Amino acid sequence: MKLRLIALAGLCALATGCATNSPIVGGNVQYGDAKAVETVTNEFGSTDLQMMAEAMTRSMLQSRVITRAKERPLITVADVKNKTGEYIDTRAITNSIRTQLLKSGDVRFVTDIADMKAQTDELARQNQSGLYKKSTTAKMGRMVGAQYRLEGEITSIVKRTSDIKDVYYKLSMILTDIESGTIEWAEEKDIRKTSRR
Repeated sequence: MKLRLIALAGLCALATGCATNSPIVGGNVQYGDAKAVETVTNEFGSTDLQMMAEAMTRSMLQSRVITRAKERPLITVADVKNKTGEYIDTRAITNSIRTQLLKSGDVRFVTDIADMKAQTDELARQNQSGLYKKSTTAKMGRMVGAQYRLEGEITSIVKRTSDIKDVYYKLSMILTDIESGTIEWAEEKDIRKTSRR
């Protein structure tokens, strides 16, 4: 009986430990809410990335080019360009927007410029190495061209006084019809962050 109670207490402790939202790791490290507002500094951070990606995704999904399309548009994406004075992982912004758009089910993406070499290398490996059964290889010349190109840039304006630092970020994005060269959608999202010393 005592053994069962000890085992039951151990299971309860384990279950309770697994159910917490912020498990303690090591001595002073703990997990936090990835969606919580991050205010450690006024440099570009996770909250900024999430807000900008969500705003861009929402706007694009409500645009006429998406809502009036007869079938899901095929898009290629270029990494967001960093025009700020600080290091920003713009690939993370690009990936977040693409992921949210894909999850909507309203658009499709073709291999982008950054991943094209990996795509063509894989096709060549399957078709030229002699290692694969011909009936199972992905055939050359069957990649699908994109109808639209999604691209953008992030800029910033930084102002300082002796005790205040103000940073203004703006993400601008456009969707261009590749065949006609016309811009079919554009959006901007801005954020201002101020800190005192």
